[in-house]
Amino acid sequence: MKLEQIKIKSIDEIREEMIETVTCSKSDIFLISEQCRQDYEKLKNELAEIKQTMAKLMEEEGQLQTQVNQARNRLSQVSRDFKNFSEEEVRLAYEKAHQLQMDLSINWQFKKQLLEKSNDLEHRLIGLSETIERADQLISQISVVMNYLQSDLKYFGEAYENAKAKQDFGLKIIEAQEEERKRLSREIHDGPAQMLANVIVRSDLIDRVYREEGPEATLNEIQSFKKMVRSALYEVRRIIYDLRPMALDDLGLVPTLRKYLRTIEEYHNQSRIDFENIGLENRLPTKYEVALFRMIQESVQNALKHANACQIKVRLEISNTAVAVLIKDNGVGFDLNQKKPDSFGIIGMKERVDLLNGEITFDSKIGKGTEIFIRVPLIN
Repeated sequence: MKLEQIKIKSIDEIREEMIETVTCSKSDIFLISEQCRQDYEKLKNELAEIKQTMAKLMEEEGQLQTQVNQARNRLSQVSRDFKNFSEEEVRLAYEKAHQLQMDLSINWQFKKQLLEKSNDLEHRLIGLSETIERADQLISQISVVMNYLQSDLKYFGEAYENAKAKQDFGLKIIEAQEEERKRLSREIHDGPAQMLANVIVRSDLIDRVYREEGPEATLNEIQSFKKMVRSALYEVRRIIYDLRPMALDDLGLVPTLRKYLRTIEEYHNQSRIDFENIGLENRLPTKYEVALFRMIQESVQNALKHANACQIKVRLEISNTAVAVLIKDNGVGFDLNQKKPDSFGIIGMKERVDLLNGEITFDSKIGKGTEIFIRVPLIN
């Protein structure tokens, strides 16, 4: 009897800890939601200011265009009746026309920059809106969990045993999320952030070169400046693509995989990745496309990062009833019977497949590479 009491007491303590943890998580999500809302309002106000500035620029553009036309007419008149004007008048007419043209060009460039920034802010606003919506959904879901935990759980002991079996996996997911955040922070700091800092320095340099060395030298600097910006843009797009390819929502699984694997192959230029689609290119429900993309992404990344593979083959077959995927590499392979305490990749992939009522098999030997086969039935 004492043993049973001890067990019940232990379970109750664990349940209380879970309630406390869920409550803290709910508070954290609420804080994140509120911060996102503040950021949303801030970006919204910034976007409104940009649009006001653009409206002013468009008005100034019209005025400048009128002045440019007048200056051109004046310059045409001076050039036509050159003998009737002094050298000073000719020079002033030319300089005024040139200066107005430069002002108009600067107006265009500034307006173009504001337009790009406006588009970027609009995309960020969409992302924040989705995050806020998702946070609200999570808070609602956590409330349901809280009600469940606080109720009289008749079968809590059995549920606890099942949860305990997956405890290490859950903790590993949290650790992996933190490691992913650190990796993204490093990538952004070492890549786009540094490049953007250089962009600011280079923009100041262009202004100085124009004043000191003239238009021709400035043009060379601008060309170099454009290359730097393109490089920064490429890095940003690569990071975004790793997080969540927008093409997955717009185009579907097959085109997104094709583009993603090609991008990864270009980035890891010493490895070859072959993609083959031997089935349909039909769109699938979102949960299927996301889960399959993530499993293929993880398999390919593992082959490159851990197996040191130089050749990877991904074969996809979509039929009316099922989706089949084969990922094969020529890497170092691993022993299926040897379980590493700090490795949860296989468990995670099995969890994803189980959620879709599918099956996954692994075939690997040391020095012989790895084959992963996934089959997911499609429920009509």
